[in-house]
Amino acid sequence: MTALVIAEHDNASLKGSTLNTVTAALQCGGEVHILVAGAACGASAQQAAQVAGVSRVLVADAPCFADGLAENVAEQVLAVAAAYSHILAPATAFGKNVLPRVAAKLDVAQISEITKVDAPDTFERPVYAGNAIATVQSGDKVKVITVRTTGFDAAAATGGAAAVETLAPVGDTGKSSFVGRELAKSDRPELTAAKVIVSGGRGMGSGENFKILEPLADKLGAAMGASRAAVDAGFVPNDWQVGQTGKIVAPQLYVAVGISGAIQHLAGMKDSKVIVAINKDPEAPIFSVADYGIVGDLFEVVPQLAAELGA
Repeated sequence: MTALVIAEHDNASLKGSTLNTVTAALQCGGEVHILVAGAACGASAQQAAQVAGVSRVLVADAPCFADGLAENVAEQVLAVAAAYSHILAPATAFGKNVLPRVAAKLDVAQISEITKVDAPDTFERPVYAGNAIATVQSGDKVKVITVRTTGFDAAAATGGAAAVETLAPVGDTGKSSFVGRELAKSDRPELTAAKVIVSGGRGMGSGENFKILEPLADKLGAAMGASRAAVDAGFVPNDWQVGQTGKIVAPQLYVAVGISGAIQHLAGMKDSKVIVAINKDPEAPIFSVADYGIVGDLFEVVPQLAAELGA
């Protein structure tokens, strides 16, 4: 029994989501291999070889993998799939784009967003916006799995000494082409990898008012997020959204400001280690999951909190 992890990377380095996926793969039993498909991706492959618990790294280096086009990466996965009992990728935009194609071509049912491995063929995954946990048993010869990274600790990035093997890359499928990429630049940590997050909701009132959160985020070294209501209102960009239809996060500290706590938002952040809620409504649902709650006017409480942290 051997598991293959599809690495998420930018050719220069591995994404943290890959390390969480390796942990899930190790819990499936047997050896764990990592596939790195990219262009000039030697640095990512060397990082993968150092991940604790990984015994082999497969490298497919070709221009057609430069931008991670799902059609091409899926074909490379299929080229080696016969040797594996489990094929895993993080449940990020990357993994959700690649693995359904692999599952369809292998004629198996994908097991999505697992949060626990009970046995090599049995997994747990959230349903109904996280209000219930389904236990799924698969009889498929190959288990194709996306991993909710917040459910697994990251594997150690050092300490491994895996063998690196170069694969013959598959050709460009020609089914898609890379047009362009617009990246939002920020000095703050990336939302899904941040240890501390400060999020604002509809209660912020406007995009301009989100600036009130910046001193608090600066003091905490935090990423900034938002509820869907704030994003839909145009207060902040889409990539700030935390929730069922946004980003799933589980930081050490999550500060929810002016967020009522709709079920869709809770589904994206309730696994945070410590949750602090600031809301003027004492009946707000966010207080049901908060470890610490402050009932008050956020426009008074947040500056006071930032000042205390500064002191």
